[in-house]
Amino acid sequence: MMVEKKYTKREVLTHILETYSNDTMVVNYATHEIELLDNKANRKTETKVQKENVELMQVIVDTLTDLAKPVRITELQSANERLSDLSNQKMSALLKKLVDNETISKKIEKRVAYFFVK
Repeated sequence: MMVEKKYTKREVLTHILETYSNDTMVVNYATHEIELLDNKANRKTETKVQKENVELMQVIVDTLTDLAKPVRITELQSANERLSDLSNQKMSALLKKLVDNETISKKIEKRVAYFFVK
């Protein structure tokens, strides 16, 4: 069974440019669309939520530094007012990012996760 290749918008527009190179209206349209794709690819700004998450991760690191001992998520939330408003799932996701980029460490004892600054 053969799987059909799905073409990207850029590939289709390039093909249109090659096929209809003598039609200026089609060439102008395809060229403009490719420029729009390029502009979209160059826009790499953070969303509001991403910016907020960066701030929250810094609050987590600061709080863990102040506590200076391995703590569970609930202890971390109770230690900082700003973190207490977050759900355990949100905290877990932020902590995972911090562990993945090696900003903090995680250890598991008797199936309970503890987080601390290295």
